Amino acid sequence: MQLDLLEKLNLARRERRAAILVTETATGAARLILEKDRYDSDPLADEFAARFRSGASGAVTNESDESYFLTVQLPPPRLVVIGAVHISQALVPMARIAGFDTTIIDPRTAFATAERFPDVALFAEWPDIALPEVGLDQFTGLVALTHDPKIDDLPITEALKTNCFYIGALGSRKTHATRVERLIEAGLDEAVLARIHAPIGLNIGAKSPAEIAVAILAQIIEALRSRGKIVKEAAA
Repeated sequence: MQLDLLEKLNLARRERRAAILVTETATGAARLILEKDRYDSDPLADEFAARFRSGASGAVTNESDESYFLTVQLPPPRLVVIGAVHISQALVPMARIAGFDTTIIDPRTAFATAERFPDVALFAEWPDIALPEVGLDQFTGLVALTHDPKIDDLPITEALKTNCFYIGALGSRKTHATRVERLIEAGLDEAVLARIHAPIGLNIGAKSPAEIAVAILAQIIEALRSRGKIVKEAAA
């Protein structure tokens, strides 16, 4: 691989950016496609969009019968869960099995304990203190579960600003309508607020904390695997 391409690929990895190394099979010529770039006019644009969604590397052939190998590099997906609650206790191990790095933030020290959340990054701090250290980006999903505006609203706002691939908030439709009113008063655009999944989780009739956690994780995975399509459409 050319040194400049390797340096760009390593930089993308450090900055948690999605990238595809495109290698022409016949000649070995290579180029790098970053998801943030405009690639709509590229003959392989649809294939790039699909690979950015799936994360799968593999061989492709264009309309001219030219063969390429696409090496896909996606940052590891992360979850930031606001609220050390019963749903979180069920969600964290499920998310780990599904391949998500998970962090819990909750200033309520009675809930945010190592006994309740072993072997997980845990911040018993207010979100305004914890979030700068944790960081949010396009490969991070945010799950707000406390039902407390003093704890949930700031992380939701920051997740919208940093374009997290998933933003979900616990609460009824009535609770969410009140939330939207608060956030609009705080200066957020109503169209942007439509990105929030609330009530949180797929509508599978979930009742128990474990069932709700399943519904949330399924919705998170759905959002992650459709993320590339959203990015491409937004760039058009």
